[in-house]
Amino acid sequence: MADSERASEAPTASAPEAVKILIAGGFGVGKTTMVGAVSEIAPLRTEEPLTAAGLGVDDLAGIEEKRATTVALDFGRITIGRELVLYLFGTPGQQRFWFMWNDLAIGALGAVVLVDVRRPESSFAAIDFFERRGIPFVVGVNGFHGRHPYPAEEIREALALPKHVKVLLCDARERGSSRDVLIALIDQLIDAAASAAAS
Repeated sequence: MADSERASEAPTASAPEAVKILIAGGFGVGKTTMVGAVSEIAPLRTEEPLTAAGLGVDDLAGIEEKRATTVALDFGRITIGRELVLYLFGTPGQQRFWFMWNDLAIGALGAVVLVDVRRPESSFAAIDFFERRGIPFVVGVNGFHGRHPYPAEEIREALALPKHVKVLLCDARERGSSRDVLIALIDQLIDAAASAAAS
């Protein structure tokens, strides 16, 4: 058999599908932590120290120990199997940086909205943002200090989320926990695509 014939019979390796995912939520809910925990590359961070200029502007109630904040985005990557790579973009949480969300959302197939149960209202804006734009999302309830005082269904009711939005208890510090939230989002995207194709 000629070399050219062997080459034509050899399986061709295709590049994995690249999917853009946003990690969003309010100020101090753990977005930078999640991207850093799950990324297989050293994450790109745009953190700056909190300064006196933010006094009276940034609400640090419940997160008084916070010393830095994301001013543009966080970026990381995780490979999910041979055929899928997720590019993760963490959004800034402070209201004065929300104008960047529109640009970051371009091309995003889905999102994770992180919620801090101590301050659930801090994630309302992110939920509203994705609902208005029709971008599918799951909710990750970040258990600070490993605590989850409320079950997922109680949190769903408090946030008035529809049944198709998955609510998962997680720990943004742990790679496995963060990965599971991302996999749940991918499963939700696949289910939505299958339903759309069947209709």
